[in-house]
Amino acid sequence: MSCRDRYGYRLTTSPEAAAAYNRGIGELLRLRTGAVESVATAVVLDPTFALGHAALALLGHEMCAPVDVAARLRDALLQAGRATDRERSHVHAVDAHLRGDSRPLVAHLRAHPRDALLLSTAVPTIAFAGVTEVPAEAWAIVEHAIPAYGEDWWFTGLLAFVRQEQGRFDEAMSLSCRSLAEEPGAGHSAHARAHAHYETGDHVAGLSWMDAWVTGAGAATDSLSHFSWHAALHELSLGDLDAVRTRYDGQLQPEGVLGCRALVDTGSLLYRWALTPGATDVPGMQAVATAAGRDVLARPATPFLALHAAVALLALDDGPGLAGLAGWAETHTHPTQRDVVAPLVRALALMQAGSCSAAADALASLTSGLPRLGGSDAQREIVEETRIAALLRAGRLDEARRLLDTRLDRRHSPRDRRWRDSCRAEAVRPG
Repeated sequence: MSCRDRYGYRLTTSPEAAAAYNRGIGELLRLRTGAVESVATAVVLDPTFALGHAALALLGHEMCAPVDVAARLRDALLQAGRATDRERSHVHAVDAHLRGDSRPLVAHLRAHPRDALLLSTAVPTIAFAGVTEVPAEAWAIVEHAIPAYGEDWWFTGLLAFVRQEQGRFDEAMSLSCRSLAEEPGAGHSAHARAHAHYETGDHVAGLSWMDAWVTGAGAATDSLSHFSWHAALHELSLGDLDAVRTRYDGQLQPEGVLGCRALVDTGSLLYRWALTPGATDVPGMQAVATAAGRDVLARPATPFLALHAAVALLALDDGPGLAGLAGWAETHTHPTQRDVVAPLVRALALMQAGSCSAAADALASLTSGLPRLGGSDAQREIVEETRIAALLRAGRLDEARRLLDTRLDRRHSPRDRRWRDSCRAEAVRPG
């Protein structure tokens, strides 16, 4: 009897290696700890297992897992010749994706929609940055897969995340709750629910639910720092800076958050916290930079990581670091690094140099291209908040207030209301 993966596709490996691989993919789909270790076990049990090697390369590239990406990819390509057509297509898709071309991965999913690892890779969520620069294209990939999955709890959670991105928040909440009812620890479903709470300004209920989930059904989740970030974002939106500090001290210290997550979760929180009116004694960014590593700040693997690297360098007041990152992005083979990241870093460099009005204008010109960076609306808001800060520092108070009014039309936020009121107070202060 041939070995099969969790969704019925054949695996060219031994039963023992297949069991370890399936365990690892199951842990990844739940966002639980141990995915990398389980897939690595599969490769140890069968060094000829092409999909095992490819999965490790993918996790190393996307999640900053401690993997020799080049070696694992080389072995995946070497062993793919003995595998099935579907497995060879899978390995080819991973190889191309890691070289910056995701078209083979998208084509692979059209033929093999139940390849859950690559479908997860295609959509920007917690684990992966996504493979398309237009959100609607990622949504279409998921919509195409609906008939292949039926009521599967993992896919239902993935669909919930798409629905919240589409602004269909009631559907997103319904789908995520349905998935969580079947699999209470379903990380993607919890993530979709977290975004639905935030995007609708439902901060009190969202915070209460998140606190209960991370200490209950979600306690074994690998990306708990991101859920802690979501909870802290509610607290920040409510203007409860004492709660943000407690959250940081207990759950988001960079020393306890692994690699890229320290940059994306802790780093972005510290930056947005420091921008908040009334914030004092906000911890510095140096510990985040140390946890992430200088290579990540200088040569981030994805445009999404590049956004966060640039923000961290600005917080560190590191002009040479920003100049180096901008120069690196300008000559990158990936068009988003050249077309979006490079001008974004240049804009932040203007702000670091004190040219805040020019920085605000440069950031405004990038607005339409920001979705190409990947991540979620809630994460990319860090650019909008930087623009508001630049406008305020440049004395362009009416423009800053208009931006904050637009944000308040979008969702309830005592923090943004206080920020807007500070614009008015500054405008009437005697010169």
